[in-house]
This record gives sequence, C-alpha cells and structure tokens, in this order.
Amino acid sequence: MELPYKVDFTGKVVVVTGAGGVLCGDMARAFAQAGAKVAALDINLPAVEELAAECRELNETCLAYKADVLSKESLEDVHQRILKDLGPCDLLINGAGGNNPRATTDNEYQHEAKEGQKTFFDLEPEGVDFVFKLNFQGTLLPTQVFAGDMAERKRGCILNISSMNAYVPLTKIPAYSGAKAAVSNFTQWLAVHFAGTGIRCNAIAPGFLVSDQNRALLFNEDGSPTTRSGKILTGTPMGRFVDSSELLGGVFFLCDDRAASAITGVVLPIDGGFAAYSGV
Repeated sequence: MELPYKVDFTGKVVVVTGAGGVLCGDMARAFAQAGAKVAALDINLPAVEELAAECRELNETCLAYKADVLSKESLEDVHQRILKDLGPCDLLINGAGGNNPRATTDNEYQHEAKEGQKTFFDLEPEGVDFVFKLNFQGTLLPTQVFAGDMAERKRGCILNISSMNAYVPLTKIPAYSGAKAAVSNFTQWLAVHFAGTGIRCNAIAPGFLVSDQNRALLFNEDGSPTTRSGKILTGTPMGRFVDSSELLGGVFFLCDDRAASAITGVVLPIDGGFAAYSGV
C-alpha cells in the first residue's frame, strides 16, 4: 500500500477495532507503515493474524488480538495484553460496525412491496437491536476501555467511523442509518466531554465503497450494476465509488496532533461529493 503523503506516527500505539475488514485493515496497515505500533482487533482472529503477518514481512509492528467489541470483559482482557505488549493507547480507531439482513427490507418503498418480500413490518427486533449494539455500543465500549490510557496522560485521539447514512438515511437499511447517526452524535458528545483532558475525538463518514457486505446490493450476479448502484452514482457528483485507500488522507489528518490540534467534534465526509449534492 502506498501512503497518500509522508506521515510519521513513530512510537504511537494505535488500537484499531474491526481490523479484520477491508476498510479498517487498510487503516491498520497504513499506520504500521507510518511507524506506529498497531494493535489489530477483531472477532475474526485469523483475519487480523494474516494482517499482522503481512506487516511483519515488511518489518512493521502490528499485533493481532481477538476481541469482541460488545463484551467489556473481552476488551479489558485485550487491553491488559496490549499494555504489556505495546504500551498505553495513543490513538483509538473505532472501526467495528456493520449491518444485518434481519434489519434490512427487500423493498425500497412500501407501496411497491410484493408478496413474499420482507417489508418494514417484517423487520426483526433482534436484528435491529444487533445493528444498534454493534455500531453504537461497539464504539462506546472500546472507548471506555482504551480512552482511560489517554485521560491519564492528558493526550490522545479517538477516530470513529460514521457513514453517509448518518447525514441522509438510505432506503432499505433503517437500523444501520439510525445507528450511524448515533455514532456521529456520540463523536460530538465525546469531543465535548474529553475536551479538557487533551483528548480529541473526530469521525469520518465514508462514501460508497464496494465491499463483501454490500456487493450483492450494488452488482448483479453477471457483474452489471444494480438499479440501486445507478442511483448512488447518479447522486455522486464524482460519478464513482470511493476506494478505501482514499480515506487515508482524511484519517491521517484528523489523527495528527499537529495538523489537527484544534479540530475535535468533526465528522468528515469522504464521499465524492454525495453529501453536498441535492440531486439538481
């Protein structure tokens, strides 16, 4: 991976949750390339072990840890291991999150619902609850566990992962949209709460990336774009999807204590202009 510009996080301990996914895996690699000591956390241990092995081949520091972001006990156990292996956390990236089919409708509009489709009235409470927990509590609990290191030393940075859904909810995914709106709001709350401790807290709101999670929504089996995909691109002034590597410039900027020393409580869209476009 080629870094977007020269950055130096040498000696910083960076904890990344959700590092088994493409988006946060790229962030973990990038910080390791920039000299940081990275702790890659995910419920899927093999995925972060593979990431850590790739970093070691390049003489970069990245250690893999299995952690459940919905279990404070699991996070506290990993926290103690990281303190022993790498030291106290300087920078926390809350990247764990996602949607669930049980909280997703088949139809965009109720009046177009067809027999056999899962509509708004069929959404499963357990699925909705899981999505809110994964995105919101999956941000809150790691912050409770790792931000204590920062508060004690009067410095540090937290970066949350919000979404375009937090600005304008998308059809089909009401729980995910609501959960990411909660993450944006929580980011601002944390920024105010920690302002006097030297901790900054910001978020990025990625535009539309193609991933294993949303590929079926964006492309047909033959590889052609779906109708939904066409709507997204029509509403994106740059006319294309965002690549995960294009997030790194914004991530590095917000996490740089010199460049962004006075920036806290910001949710930065990296979206090809989607949030700015009214459709007209």
